[in-house]
Parts: sequence; structure tokens; C-alpha cells
Amino acid sequence: MPRQKAVHLKIVDLSAVPTDACLVKVRLLFVLLCGLRSAFRSHGDLVIENLALRQQLASFVDSARRPHISGADRCFWVVLRRCWSRWLEVVVFVKPETVIRWHRAGFRRYWTWRSRLGRRGRPAIATELRTLIHRMATENPTWGAPRIHGELLMLGFDVSERTISRYLPRRSSRPDAVHRWVTFLRNHRDALAAMDFFVVPTVTFRLLYVWFVIEHGRRRILRFAIADHPTALWVTQQLRETFPFDTAPRFLIFDRDSTFSTSVVATVKAFGVRAVRTGYRSPWQNGVAERWIGSVRRELLDHVVVLGEDHLRRLLGEYVGYHHDDRTHLGLGKATPAGRAKMERPTADSTMVALRRVGGLHHRYEWRAAA
Repeated sequence: MPRQKAVHLKIVDLSAVPTDACLVKVRLLFVLLCGLRSAFRSHGDLVIENLALRQQLASFVDSARRPHISGADRCFWVVLRRCWSRWLEVVVFVKPETVIRWHRAGFRRYWTWRSRLGRRGRPAIATELRTLIHRMATENPTWGAPRIHGELLMLGFDVSERTISRYLPRRSSRPDAVHRWVTFLRNHRDALAAMDFFVVPTVTFRLLYVWFVIEHGRRRILRFAIADHPTALWVTQQLRETFPFDTAPRFLIFDRDSTFSTSVVATVKAFGVRAVRTGYRSPWQNGVAERWIGSVRRELLDHVVVLGEDHLRRLLGEYVGYHHDDRTHLGLGKATPAGRAKMERPTADSTMVALRRVGGLHHRYEWRAAA
């Protein structure tokens, strides 16, 4: 048997050691603990972790204070965020919010590149045609895009009615138009609902369309659904599932999206509901739905990178639950759509606790009696 060497431990008083030496010992201890932890990880995790650390170390080469981050570095971390769930544990030189910002910037550059290839977007029309559209609209104040489009067809111009709508000069609205519309909404809000779409990009630059119906009276989300390519038939089916057994409101407000075609309008009327379309380029006429879209973006989508349809459905489901049960609304007098009860402090020694909502992005606060 080989003779074992004796190991002598020496206790050192750290108070007598210089501060720099203490820091070195603490760092060495931290490295030792990380090494022991790595011994229990899988080989694949270690390879990916070493790759991420080497990539960050390479960013500090030839830089005095701040790391040099190139476009390839940004792509590396966006892909790593998609493929490896433990990426947050090894990131050192950037924040998670920075990676999310890189993804959004990449999404904008991707569609800019697609547009420059000439495969997206409408072709520009001639200056002569734009001038003629302005002239017809000025000389005929009662003419809209359909009438001008018919006149241009008679003159031999091959242009769509939607293009004419884009180039029509903006006319001053009547001073009482906003007041009359607000009065209408206020008097009928308990019998009103609205539907709309908004678009969410994923980590792979895939576009997902979110359709929803919101009730005006209590701001409740009656239903939401997600699709890659929504059609009028798909919207019709969603409406049937949203309003079963004579539960439809008296009025349904929606914009002039091409998906809300005549078949959708016919389905709405079959429910005994009056369809109210907003004016061209007038999102304020569907303000309740537009404000909810803004809330979803500010309070949820601006803080996450959506991985796919299932991920988005789970996130929206959690946010809708928070929106109904916990979030207070100015339009409801600081109440919640589900009618959250006011909570009194039970005892003087009660403590306030925070309940996580939407993955920790928001919280609900309640009193808890002391144990």
C-alpha cells in the first residue's frame, strides 16, 4: 500500500491579510465552487457554456474598457437565447433586455432587406396620377375613393381603390364629430363590443396575428385567438364560438380590415348584432380595443421574445387573467373587470405580500395576518 501524505490545514486570520489578497481568495473560492458545480452537468451543457464564455472573452480582446460587440456577436446571442434555456446564467457583458432589443432590431432589418428586394410593398404611382387624384378630390368635395377610382378607370388608369385612398388629401373633420362619437359610446357602452387584430413577431421573424373581442362595459376580453394567416372564414368561426346562445351584444365595432369582409358582416347580422365600421384611418373610433393593444405591448410584449404560437398563447392567457382579476382600470373608476373586492387590513401587525403575475412582470398585493 502506498504511504499517504499527511495534510495540514492552516487557519489564517483574514483580518490581518491585505484587502486585495482577500478579494483574490474569494474569487478563487468562487471559481472552485463553479468547477465543482460543472462536474455534475452534462457534457452538452458544458460545451455550450464554454462556447458562450469564449465568445464573451473574445469580445474583450483589443478593448480598453467596454467590449467590442459586432453584428455576429448579436446574432450569436439571439440564436443562443432561442436554443439554450440556461443562457442567462452565463451572460456577463450584456443584459437580457439588450438581447431582446437586438432581436427587435434584427426583425426591422430583416423586413427592410425583404422590401429592398422588390418582393414586398406597393409600387409607386406616377406624379401625374397623384396630382390628378388631388385635383379630383379638391374639385369634388363629396367624392370619395370609390367615385374617384371609377372616374380614373374611365380615363384608362390601372390603379386600385386602396391606392387612391392612400393618396387622398386629408380633409378637416367636423368640429362636433368627436363629441358625437364619444356621446354614442358613453350611452351604449354596456351594449357594445369591439374586435380587432394586432401582429406579434416571433424570434424567427414569423408573424402571428392575434384576434380578440373586448366588451366595452367592463373591459373584459371575451375571446382571443392566434393564426398565421387569418381569413374571413376563420374569423366567422371565432365569432360563433364567442357568442353562443344569444349572448351577442347589440353593437360590434371593427375597422375596415380586408379580413372583415362581407361574409363576416353577414355573420354578425345573423346574430342580431348591428355592425359598426370605423372610418378610414380613424383608429380612435375603436379606442377601447386600441388602448388594450397598447397595454398588451407596453406591459407584456415589449419585455419578452416570443418563441412561437404556443408560447404566445400561454403569455396572453396569463396576461388576460391578470387583466381581468388584478389590474385596475381608469375607465372603471380604478376597479377591475372581474370586480376585485377591496381588502381591509385585518390586524395592526399584518404584513403586505406580493403575488407574482405574468411571470413576475406584474404583482398583486394583499394583506396577510401575522402567524
